[in-house]
Amino acid sequence: MKLALFDLDHTLIPFDSGLAWTRFLIHRGVLPASAEETYLGHARQYVAGTLDMRAMHYAGVAPLAAFERPVLDGWAREFEATMAPRIPAAMRELVRAHQDAGDLCAIVTATTRLVAAPFARLFGVSHLIATEAATADGRLTGGIEGEPCFRQHKVTHVTHWLTTAFELAPGLHEFDQSWFYSDSVSDLPLLEAVSHPVAVRPDERLLAHALQHGWPVMRAG
Repeated sequence: MKLALFDLDHTLIPFDSGLAWTRFLIHRGVLPASAEETYLGHARQYVAGTLDMRAMHYAGVAPLAAFERPVLDGWAREFEATMAPRIPAAMRELVRAHQDAGDLCAIVTATTRLVAAPFARLFGVSHLIATEAATADGRLTGGIEGEPCFRQHKVTHVTHWLTTAFELAPGLHEFDQSWFYSDSVSDLPLLEAVSHPVAVRPDERLLAHALQHGWPVMRAG
């Protein structure tokens, strides 16, 4: 059996899904215009390596606590329709090639599931490993359930998924071959855990690491 894992932002898609979602909600009048600058401030912290993922998640999700799940799901479907034209054909083909080869495929992203799920549907990937939003009485709280799917916790989340969903213990080493496609140096723990790490539109630090270790580099798609 073979495994193919894909990061989302700046990997499968050449943009930030959270920023796209924020702008979508601003356009609908759900969030104030200032929400975009708040999000961009967290994005700059991510680039600098100083991001508090829980703070970023709270800023984006807590304002949605006033809305019931059917409303959020409806917005997510509308968001999916607006994002469909922005999905790169080359990345669709990459995912499809792995699927056609019979590989087990999953998107693994730090993005909250509410935002990531529309993209998983657009790529036709049924397995999504994402940051899970905490709820109370069926509504979002702004908190995170467990650990965010970020940095070293991506390995933990993938291992948990493989163990619970497929009874493959302990996870990645059960596969004859495994791939992870990512743009970010923050994903080094998972990149180093697979047999075929691939840097996609890599940031400067990941590019240097990939070149040093002879990893494939995809610069467009």
